[in-house]
Amino acid sequence: MTFDLETFDPDAAMSRMMQQYRDAKTQHPGMLVLFRNGDFYELFEDDAELGSRVLGITLTKRDGSIPMAGVPVHKLEHYLGLLLRAGHRVAVCEQMEEPDPKKKIIPREVNRIVTPGTITDDGLLDPRAPNYLVALVPAAKAGVYGIAWVDLSTGYFSAADVPTPKLSDELSRLNAVECLFADALTNAVAQAAGMHLPRSRVARPDWTFDPSTALAALKTHFAVSTFTGFGFEDAQPGLVAAGAVIIYLQETLKASLQHIRRLRPHRPDTLLALDEVTRRSLELTRTLRDNQRDGSLLSVLDRTVTPMGARLLHDSVLAPLTDRPAINARLDAVEELLKDHALRRAVREHLEACSDIQRLTTRVSTAKAGPRDLSAIARTLRKLPAVKAKLTGRRSPLLQELEKRLELCPDIRELLDKAIEDDPPHIAKEGGVIRAGFSAELDELRALTTDGKNWIARYQAQEITRTGIGSLKVGYNEIDGYYLEITNANETKTPAEYKHQKTLKNAKRYYTPALREYEEKVVTAQDKSRALELQLFLTLRDQVAAQTPRLLNTAEVLAALDMLSALAELAAARNYVRPVLVDEPILDIRDGRHPVLDQILPPGTFVPNDAAFGPDDGTFWLVTGPNMAGKSTFLRQVALITLMAHMGSLVPAKSATIGMTDRIFTRVGASDELSRGQSTFMVEMTEAANILNNATPRSLVILDEIGRGTATYDGVSLAWAMTEYLHDAIGCRSLFATHYHELAQLATALPRLRNYNVLVRELADEIVFLHKIAPGNAERSYGIHVARLAGVPDAVLKRATAVLSSLEKQHELPGVSTPSVVTAPALGTTPVVSGDLPPRKTNVVQPPEAPRRKPKPQPSSPSLFGEGEDVPF
Repeated sequence: MTFDLETFDPDAAMSRMMQQYRDAKTQHPGMLVLFRNGDFYELFEDDAELGSRVLGITLTKRDGSIPMAGVPVHKLEHYLGLLLRAGHRVAVCEQMEEPDPKKKIIPREVNRIVTPGTITDDGLLDPRAPNYLVALVPAAKAGVYGIAWVDLSTGYFSAADVPTPKLSDELSRLNAVECLFADALTNAVAQAAGMHLPRSRVARPDWTFDPSTALAALKTHFAVSTFTGFGFEDAQPGLVAAGAVIIYLQETLKASLQHIRRLRPHRPDTLLALDEVTRRSLELTRTLRDNQRDGSLLSVLDRTVTPMGARLLHDSVLAPLTDRPAINARLDAVEELLKDHALRRAVREHLEACSDIQRLTTRVSTAKAGPRDLSAIARTLRKLPAVKAKLTGRRSPLLQELEKRLELCPDIRELLDKAIEDDPPHIAKEGGVIRAGFSAELDELRALTTDGKNWIARYQAQEITRTGIGSLKVGYNEIDGYYLEITNANETKTPAEYKHQKTLKNAKRYYTPALREYEEKVVTAQDKSRALELQLFLTLRDQVAAQTPRLLNTAEVLAALDMLSALAELAAARNYVRPVLVDEPILDIRDGRHPVLDQILPPGTFVPNDAAFGPDDGTFWLVTGPNMAGKSTFLRQVALITLMAHMGSLVPAKSATIGMTDRIFTRVGASDELSRGQSTFMVEMTEAANILNNATPRSLVILDEIGRGTATYDGVSLAWAMTEYLHDAIGCRSLFATHYHELAQLATALPRLRNYNVLVRELADEIVFLHKIAPGNAERSYGIHVARLAGVPDAVLKRATAVLSSLEKQHELPGVSTPSVVTAPALGTTPVVSGDLPPRKTNVVQPPEAPRRKPKPQPSSPSLFGEGEDVPF
């Protein structure tokens, strides 16, 4: 390990270094400090112990007292990524000068701060997903939180006021990587946000969340005196959170934030509400089993060819629209791209050649872009005229709007084409970035360098002739400079004016005054050339940064076009159809298919099914049948097709009429949250309570088992009562898969309830799952057959069969006195369990149906992507 050449007094040198390190720690509280020390970045003291655990590096001790652990300089980015993914913030303390034996201590400064929410480096980001930094502040009035979030890598910035009970759902949707809150409110925020705070939690000084301070910072950044024009009220707590974000970014980045050019209001009422349970249960972006993207709805929908389009699709899956004109605008565009194969193919080919100018522009704006970033922007801008030409004359209003918004930026393209080489190096100071002909001064310096090489060749030929040494050569390296090399065999021919420089094994090196004079001239020209080239590059970068708003607007257009053409490509490949959206809360899906399984299973093996909800078909389906028969798949596919329709996507079905939906609720499977002290059944009831308290007549409710986590009698009773409540008091479209066959008799008492079951075929002692949904209710669950398929031992299966037979015949366990099981109720009555529950009278007055909300009047000229929706277009 190198210690700055501070070898005069190691103890004193170490003491001075540690003082530098501790100063950096004091100036950057809450951060790990990576301290440059020669060829390593070192962590000391508590940082070293933490870094050793997180990074898996060796922990040592300096002088037996100071813990330390280091990572090689060339692997910094790799280890930064590990620290960020673990939720840590890092300050990189760099050597500001080259080591010099004359100096006892090298000056060091923190010149880079890296936090999970402020990274812009491609190598540390997922190109297909946003990277949100979020800030939270409670409102003065109880029950509301101000929330703001920014993706620094793209400039997307949004804010809202959220009811406290909905805060955890919003945080779950955003999946932020870093969260800011006032230090004094740490406990309050943790309680309100529940388990959904990211790993990186930053308690900031209270003054940064002071309303007057935060709003002043926000107004200064956007150069406005009011946010009414942005769609906010100036007193909203969401604006305070947004101001706290700006203050944090200014302190952390110490760079321009001009790419953050708009603050968008988040309006949940324009979006299809999906709580955390629903997003997780439907596996929208991650699978339940292993939390991976593969196997999720997003993974099978994503046919985008740019990172920009992939991120927009990601956000659209999590925030579908509820504005019918906006949805139909998307569907019109997707359908036109679907039908015009040549158009779709050409658009996708052009887009595939485009770089991620959203994040590239951010890097330019924050002065972090290198030569290859500018080159990539130039290549993308060259594609824009062809893209715009393909959009000209389109029929769908959305494609027409995209064509109008697409700026070709010819001035930027022309500047970069003239200035930047096609394949420049990564680092500007290496040279070779600026194209010949762009700068006359640079061309002169380069010519001098090139002529110098020619001069060396002539000089070598001249000296060979003069000395008669045919093997004489003139060479160059950074240590010796220019030299003449003569082999030992020709040493006697060496001219007297040659000055000895170095002795090698088989040769000696010399120099002459003429060689030294020319070397100084050439090296000076090289140094001036590189310095000038670096300055020209920095000026170019500033010129491009000044056009940030135009470039980001173009990036948004390309992202939207990529998403629309990707949905069209998916529809063409999978034979999807356009859904018909209506205001009535109905649902009519013919030959619907599960969008994920339809792609994963071998072609032709997935069995399609119908789903019909409406005045004539009922609004509540009670679905019975054995496990593994396809009940859960059917329920989920209905929900996913509904969600896809609200995204503006075509759907996997023969036909689909979708009534506008305000929320999708799911209650699926069994899980517990032991960290919160909640059992499986408590979680189940909490999720059910959320549905019963928040569903409206326009909601879609998916229930996959209710009441299975408790005693049979309790479970049947709860499932029975919840079914009645959803049917009578709410009246929403509901699918309920259950093994409580007793519930089937509710069809005679509840006029909008229909019984459906999954067909099976019995063959001797085996059953064949047909995966087909048909009217009627199943009489058996075939649990023992499924247990056999799972590999349960034969002895257990035989005993279970005997017990089942006895229960079915005698309603009691063989040889054991038991209370009677649930008896089938008379039509129109509730089941009676051991005589404890009062029967429900057949002619009982039904609870009044919840009043339906009047539909909101449609705007005369709606935004084609929904007004105020949380989608970056």
